[in-house]
Amino acid sequence: MLPAFFTKTSAGAGSELEHEVVALFEAHRGRLLGYVMAFGIAAQDGEEIIQEVFLALFRHLRMGRSRRNLRGWIFRVAHNLALKQRQANRRWQSAMEDDTGNPGAFADPAPNPEEHAVCAQRQMRLDSVVQAMPEQDQWCLRLRAEGLRYREIAGIVGISLGSVSISLTRSMARLMRAGEM
Repeated sequence: MLPAFFTKTSAGAGSELEHEVVALFEAHRGRLLGYVMAFGIAAQDGEEIIQEVFLALFRHLRMGRSRRNLRGWIFRVAHNLALKQRQANRRWQSAMEDDTGNPGAFADPAPNPEEHAVCAQRQMRLDSVVQAMPEQDQWCLRLRAEGLRYREIAGIVGISLGSVSISLTRSMARLMRAGEM
């Protein structure tokens, strides 16, 4: 679903810029949404975040700013917005728990038994390993799975290139050990 901002095209250079941003949106929307949802963000909120990312990209390009590594740029913006949304969701959930006295009243329901039956035991084990990893390792692993280079990951997560390498090496070793069980 394209942001409403991009459904009306204008003539001239603005139109070319809109086409470029729409092409980037179509190329990266699914992967960005998956990355944002890995933060525990609901799909609807994730869609809004993705629209904000591409609106920010349009503004960024319209102001003549750098076009270098746009894929890394959009993942970094999505990363930051997802962190903000997750924090806002936690504050809201905390406020709701305080008001009702029932901490589980507004939590999402657990996956149903049919979904559990479909998942293979190996996949569940791997998911558990990933969930047990520190957040930074999870982010590095997911961004690498999206095809980003170490340097891009370092810029998005805000850590050194060496830290990305260590994080990914550690994460892959954990996944390999879990897959051998």
